[in-house]
Amino acid sequence: MKYLSFYEELLDCGSKDQVFEYLIKNLKDSILLWDYFVNWDKVFENAKNVERYLSLLNSLIGKKDFDSEFKLLVEDYPEVITAIPVLLVRDGDNSKKYRILVDYSKNKFVYEDFDFEKRRKLSQEDIKQILKFIHKTGLSRLFIENKVKNLIDYVIGVEAGLDSNGRKNRSGHAMENIVEFFISDLCGKYGFKYLKEANRELIKKEFNYDVPVDKSSRRYDFVIDNGKSPIIIETNFYSGGGSKLKSTAGEYKTLQDHLRKAGYIFIWITDGLGWIKTQKPLRETFEYNDFLLSLNMIEKGILERIVCK
Repeated sequence: MKYLSFYEELLDCGSKDQVFEYLIKNLKDSILLWDYFVNWDKVFENAKNVERYLSLLNSLIGKKDFDSEFKLLVEDYPEVITAIPVLLVRDGDNSKKYRILVDYSKNKFVYEDFDFEKRRKLSQEDIKQILKFIHKTGLSRLFIENKVKNLIDYVIGVEAGLDSNGRKNRSGHAMENIVEFFISDLCGKYGFKYLKEANRELIKKEFNYDVPVDKSSRRYDFVIDNGKSPIIIETNFYSGGGSKLKSTAGEYKTLQDHLRKAGYIFIWITDGLGWIKTQKPLRETFEYNDFLLSLNMIEKGILERIVCK
C-alpha cells in the first residue's frame, strides 16, 4: 500500500501494520438499510401487471367442475393464460414457455412443451395442454380446495417471498449506495464529476480517458474525474466468509496491475466481518495495491484526501 501522512493524521496510525490492524478492527457487522427486507415497489408492480387476469381467474376459486369452468373462461378470455406461470414461478427472463421432462422411466427422455404466450384464440388442444400443466403442477388444488380467497393477494405474497431471495444482491447494492453518498458529497464539494457502473466506452465518452479493463464485461462501480486523472473504485461487502473472498482479493491485485500500468489510481473499498477469517489474502492485496479502504476509513476522510491529493 501507499503509506501517506494523512493515515497518521486521520487514523492515528504510524505504520502500514497499524493501518491494516485499524481496518480489521473497524469492520462493520452490518450495512442493512430499510429496503433490504422487501422491495415493495417491485412486488406491487409485478402483481399489477397481471391484476386484471387474476381477477378473472378468481371466478374459478371453489368451482367443483374446475375443468369445464376453466374452458369456458379461456374461450372468452384467452389472455388470462399469461397469468398462470405467475402463480407458480417468476423467471428472470419472464419466460412464458416451458419444456417439461415428463418421463424418463423407460431409458428415454420424453419432453412436452407448454406455451402461455398471449393469444387471441385457443384451440381445444391448447386448452387441454394448459389444463394438464395446471393439474400436474398441483396448481389446480389452489382453486378446487379453496386454499386462497383472492389470487391478487396470493401473488403479492408470492412476489414478496421471491423478492426476499434478492437480499444477497441488495447487500451489494447497499454498499454501493453508501459509498456513492460519500462520493457524491465529495464531488459536489470540489466540483468533480463521477460515473457509476461505467464500462470503458462510457468512460471514454464522458471523460475522454482510455481506461483498461481486465475482462470485457468489466463495469467499474465508480469512476471519479478530479481534473487530473480518473480514479477507479470498486466496492463490496462480505458479512460471511468463504472461498469467494480469497478469489476476490486476488482479482483486485490483477486489476491493480492493469490500472497501475496505465498510470491510473485504483481504490478498492471493502468491508464486512467476513474478512475476519480471511485476513491473509486481504493482507496480501492490502500490501500489493495502492489503496484498500473500509467504510470507517472513508468516514474518517481518507477517500477525500486520496481523491484531492
